[in-house]
Amino acid sequence: MFGVELREWLIKGCEAVSITISEEQVTKLVQYAELVIETNKAMNLTRIVEPKEFAIKHYVDSLLCTKVRDFSQGRGIDIGTGPGFPGIALAVYYPSAKLTLLDSLEKRIKFIQNSCTQVGVDNTAGIHGRAEEIAKKSTYRQGFDWGIARAVAGLPVLLEYCIPYIKQKGTFIALKSGDIEAELEASKRSCELLGAIVAETYVYELPFGMGQRSVIVYEKIHETPNQYPRKAGTPSKQPL
Repeated sequence: MFGVELREWLIKGCEAVSITISEEQVTKLVQYAELVIETNKAMNLTRIVEPKEFAIKHYVDSLLCTKVRDFSQGRGIDIGTGPGFPGIALAVYYPSAKLTLLDSLEKRIKFIQNSCTQVGVDNTAGIHGRAEEIAKKSTYRQGFDWGIARAVAGLPVLLEYCIPYIKQKGTFIALKSGDIEAELEASKRSCELLGAIVAETYVYELPFGMGQRSVIVYEKIHETPNQYPRKAGTPSKQPL
């Protein structure tokens, strides 16, 4: 019953915000959601368990960024993916994309990898580790054409976590809720230090009165200095 209702609300929600989604994509997203809900009984993955709310607040929310950028090409990373949002939604929507999903909890990454295998999502890779530590590794530092993060931290902290992963001339997208003006103002210094600028900002209303969302697009204009990100825990305790 969960899957049937989720399918209905996912289709309605995408229609409401003019996102075109195929039957195959809907089927994969429903299957993944069913695995999230089943696993959630034993592992804390999400507080959103009702079909309508899951469809809109996880999937439609994740897919809103497709209205501002084409993610079909290049190498991307979802930083702080949690149970796989927005990364899995984007991987299903753009099967030609190559997407890395990073999270600090190993059990979440294992869940995502196993679930992707079951659902047939073969364009993702999982990494377990803290964003501040993984960003220091040459394989990942400034190695991505685009990055994305949703509901991870305030912008000054989030940018220090994420901008080091992005190539020069690459794009980072932050998905935020509520009023972002204060956060944008507070993050001006971190943008400057990390080598990014705000390129565009979009504000959307989720369907069925489920809240306002902002999509902030950053452009990486120069390399991030080697001292960033600072050691694990410092960005959240002492934001730039």
